[in-house]
This record gives sequence, structure tokens and C-alpha cells, in this order.
Amino acid sequence: MRLARLIGPELETLLRESPAEVRELLDEIHPEDFADIVAELDDKRATELLTELPTDYAAQVFERLDEDRQESLTHRLGTEETAKLVSEMGSDEAADFVSMLPPAMVAPLLESLERVDPEAAEDVEELARWPDSSAGGLMTTDFVAVSPQLRMSEALEEIRRAAQEAETLDTIYVLDGGEPGGRGGTTQRLVGYLTLRILLLAEPTEAVADAMLTNVISVPPQMDQEEVAQKLAKYDFNTLPVVNEKGQLLGVITSDDILDVINEEQAEDVQKMGAIEPIRDGYFDASFFEYIRKRAPWLVILFIGGYFTTTAMEAYGAVLAAVAELAVYVPLLIAAGGNSGSQSSTLVIRGLAVGDIAARDWLRVLGREFAQGALLGVMLAVLGVLRVILAGGSWPFAGLIALTIVAIVVMGCVVGGMMPLLLHRAGVDPATSSTPFIATIVDVLGIIIYLTLARWLLTNLAATLAPG
Repeated sequence: MRLARLIGPELETLLRESPAEVRELLDEIHPEDFADIVAELDDKRATELLTELPTDYAAQVFERLDEDRQESLTHRLGTEETAKLVSEMGSDEAADFVSMLPPAMVAPLLESLERVDPEAAEDVEELARWPDSSAGGLMTTDFVAVSPQLRMSEALEEIRRAAQEAETLDTIYVLDGGEPGGRGGTTQRLVGYLTLRILLLAEPTEAVADAMLTNVISVPPQMDQEEVAQKLAKYDFNTLPVVNEKGQLLGVITSDDILDVINEEQAEDVQKMGAIEPIRDGYFDASFFEYIRKRAPWLVILFIGGYFTTTAMEAYGAVLAAVAELAVYVPLLIAAGGNSGSQSSTLVIRGLAVGDIAARDWLRVLGREFAQGALLGVMLAVLGVLRVILAGGSWPFAGLIALTIVAIVVMGCVVGGMMPLLLHRAGVDPATSSTPFIATIVDVLGIIIYLTLARWLLTNLAATLAPG
């Protein structure tokens, strides 16, 4: 049972009767759990609850609510109260919140934020310039930086003064130019960084320039969020600096933001692989007609794709009419192709997502999928031959089934492996080559292979299968 349902009513009553006692309890309740409580309330009661909380804690609760709820509460809170909350949010969270608001609400909110916290307003406007799915859209300006000219003891004092506003202290960046400490600016060039280990072990009189690490791994603000996630995972960092072409530090990306990106990208890929346009809301949060709108187009496309399967079978109607037994094995054969194609597609899509495969590797992927398809096809062909013989079929017909299985599985692996690479090269999300889409293509090609081989190899099959 959710914490909201357990303590929500009691906490709400206590907040009305004795707000001071609630404030003493806040250290024991994580903002995420408090956000669950707020999510269970109607807008009127949720607004009252937020306004009774300390502003910094209320901001942490507010930023954890879903976008629709944030927007509805903003209408009730008003721009002045909302601006106070935004001023206490991380700069990246604040920018995300402002970017999702309707245009009519943005200008008044930024005006109020300018009065409450001009620096926060400047940060929001700067971060809002970048697309949400880019490194610039993920970064925060709430980092700690020091000058290389300082001694380590002086740097520690600067860090203590700036730490309250920082989102993370795992990495301290060293900037050449501008004011040391606090938030970075576009005039400051990134020259190195300090870890907590270095800060603790260095001599107090040692210069920051001598103690810092200079092998800085950074990303440009235009980089896509998937590439950012791959780089952060590759180097096992907790933070990643965002640097422009002049080497100036614009902001940093923290690992918690990357976890959100990974969850979002995985959810999108899973939905696309199921032939569904991505739905960002939860299963019960999205409306009934939104599901219809997201699912119907792909179902229509796949249904029309099924026309080609029917057309292929009609084209070989004479062969099927001559040997009725051919039709019995159609589902078995096209299933083998569809399953092998789906496996290959899933493996290649995953490889592209984590950076194991690049578009230039298409020839290696082709060779590997062809070889795997051949071996897997032979394995399945043995089982297919056994099925035909045990069912009383002839050896020529068993040979047809064996040859068809090998050809279809090889074709399925090659199509499933190459389709994501082709889409990736064309700039389309590889997950679009979803399992149903691959299966439809393989079905059509599989039937053509099967019935073509039947016509070529078994011209006397009817006589062979006839009794007596």
C-alpha cells in the first residue's frame, strides 16, 4: 500500500492543526513520499498543503509531481507563489517545468521569477534554449567551481560557501576566468576537475592547479540524450560537464537525470517494438482515446501489410490447390521466420542503443546474422523433417520443408538484423522496426520462398503423395 494512503489523512489534519509539528517531521519523510501524498489530494487541498510547507521542501515535492498536476496546481497557486517554488528548484528541473507550461503562462511566471530570484530566472531562460532531449536540456547550472590559482585550503572554503546551492559535490570543476565558486558562467573555461578523494588527501597549501585532474571528459550541448547516457555509463561518472566549442563550461549533467533518460528511452523503445507510438503517461493515467490514437495507425499499417501475405498466397493458388498438404505447414514456416527475425531485430536494436553496433558495422552484422540463420535453420529443419515423416509425409516433401525452413530462417535473421541498421542510417529510430513490422515482412517473403520452392522442386509431388 502506498505511503500516501497510510499517513496522508493524518498528516493533512496535523498540518491544519499544528503546522510546526509537521515541519519537525519533514526530515523523516522523503519528498518523493510526500509527493505521493499530494498526488492523492484534490487541487484545493494539495495547494493548501504546499503553501504550508517550507518553500525549499515544497519545491522538492512540487518538482516530483507529474506535468499535468504541476500545471493545474500552478493555476491555483498563482504566478507569485509558483515563482517562489521554482526559485528553490534545481535549474534543470525549473527549466523543464517552465518549458512544459502553455505559452500564455510562461511570460508572467518568468516576470515573477525575475523579481523573486533574478539569477534563477536567467538560468531558466538560458537552459530553455536547448531541446529537452539534448545535453543542454539535461544540464544544470547548479555546480561548484573553483579557480586554479587557489590553494586547496582556500578552495575548500569556496566549496563550503557554494555547496548549499549545488546539486552535487561529487566533482568540483576548475575554471580559468570569472569568479571562483558558485555557478559557472559562459566566460569561464574548463581546465580540470577535483574529486572528493583529491580534496581530502591533498595538502592544504598545495595549489589547485597542481592537484587537479586535466583529462576532462565532456559533451557538447547539442549531443542527443541517448549518446550522453552512453558516455556517462562508459566512463562510470556521476556527473558530466557540458562544454561549448570554446571550452567554456555551460553546465553539468548528473547521473539522476541520466537514469530518467534511460527509463524514458527504454519505455519508448519497448512501446515502439510493440508497434505502439510512445505514451509517456502511466497505463491508467493516459486516456482511453489516447491509446486508440497511438495504437490504431500501426494496426492499420500492419493489417494492410497482411494484404501482401494474402496476395502472395493467391498468386500461388494453383500450387496450393494441387497439393493441399502445403497449406498445413504455412503457419509453422512463417512462424519460424518471424521469430528468428524478431530475435535478430531485438539484438541489433539493443546493440545500437548501448553503442556496441554502429551503422558502419553493417557488413559484419550481415555476415554474423547469415551464419547464425544458417545454423539455426538447420537445427529447426531437422525438427521439421521429423514432423513431416512422423505425420506420414514423403521424403521429397520433407526435403522441401527442410530447405524452406533453412531459407526462411536465414532470410528472417538477415532482414531482422539489417532493418534496424537501415533505419538508423536514415536517421529514424531503429525501434520503429518493431517485432510486428519485421514479422509482416518475413511472412510475405517466407510464403514466396516456400511456394516458389514447392513449384520448382515438387512438380510431381501430387503423384508421390497420392495413395497407392
